[in-house]
Amino acid sequence: MTSLHDRADARKPEILIPKRSRGRQSAAAQDAYEAQVKEFCRLIEEIRASLDFEVSARGWCYILEEHGATKADFPTIERLFVACRKSGDLPINVCADDEARAAEHVEELDDETPEEFARGWIEHVRHHVHHQYNPVSLWDDSEYYIEMWVEKIDLKSLFSDICKRYTIPLINIRGRTCLNSRAGTMRRFLERENEGKTGVLLYCGDHDPSGLDISGSVISDIESMSAATGYFPDNLIVDRFGLNFDFIEAEGLSWSENLVTSSGEDLANPGHSDHLKPYVQDYLARFGARKVEANALVVRPEAGRRLCLEAIRRYVPDYLLANFEARRAEAQIEARDSPAPSGRCAHDRRLTFLST
Repeated sequence: MTSLHDRADARKPEILIPKRSRGRQSAAAQDAYEAQVKEFCRLIEEIRASLDFEVSARGWCYILEEHGATKADFPTIERLFVACRKSGDLPINVCADDEARAAEHVEELDDETPEEFARGWIEHVRHHVHHQYNPVSLWDDSEYYIEMWVEKIDLKSLFSDICKRYTIPLINIRGRTCLNSRAGTMRRFLERENEGKTGVLLYCGDHDPSGLDISGSVISDIESMSAATGYFPDNLIVDRFGLNFDFIEAEGLSWSENLVTSSGEDLANPGHSDHLKPYVQDYLARFGARKVEANALVVRPEAGRRLCLEAIRRYVPDYLLANFEARRAEAQIEARDSPAPSGRCAHDRRLTFLST
């Protein structure tokens, strides 16, 4: 029987992954390769126009797997993206930014006159700034306080709007959080625990031995910094909501037939130092020497967002979110309609003159 995913895949255009033959290239072979690259880039731009979130180079590999690419093509695809972004055949920003390498303090110059600049800010304050007023907290009426860690930048991009709405701090831990980031999470949990809340750490990452063992390692990592932060995770709930086997099978996500880690070594190899550890042996017994990277969620974005929402709703019922948004909107309207304070200084009078 043909599945829904099979029928959907049948409608997706196949993509040819440009590859050079070995040895010196003839002029005809070079022309053919360049034509393939041009068509490859055209299809990437077409697919990109249908996405509402940013994707990493690895995420693009999974998207192109839906268009006929194979796992064996992944290294070639990642190299192609680098080459085409360098050459200008693809936009530089076709791949999500590596937030850890982003530039700060880049100079931005205004092309307005001082009067235009002042008027712009006056209009912004008058019509928009009240939306930034937030005197209420979703967590005031909740018995829980939630933060979310994800394994890959693709998941941060995919879940960002949801977490923003729920005011849930969202961190891409990239395998392991840095100490500063982890300490920040711990201090926020401590503050909320002192208010009587139960901390919840939602986690979504790879389906592999270390990914499934994450609950224990998260607690261990946090406990290692308890002396420095004053927070002890005795009551912390670590809820790993994906990727899980049932979701992978239901959504038809593709498996990689290995357990190669970021170090390049394979946990399925008996010579690996961790091969005989219980968490690895248990995984091998249940799932075999295969894994699914969290990036695979980019090919099922709506299902991935539902997975995220279902995890949050286990702790934040819809009525609580609705009440929070209503209270915040009321406070923002009040801020918008509040009269300006009396006793203006000369600078205030100058702005008033400019706005008339």
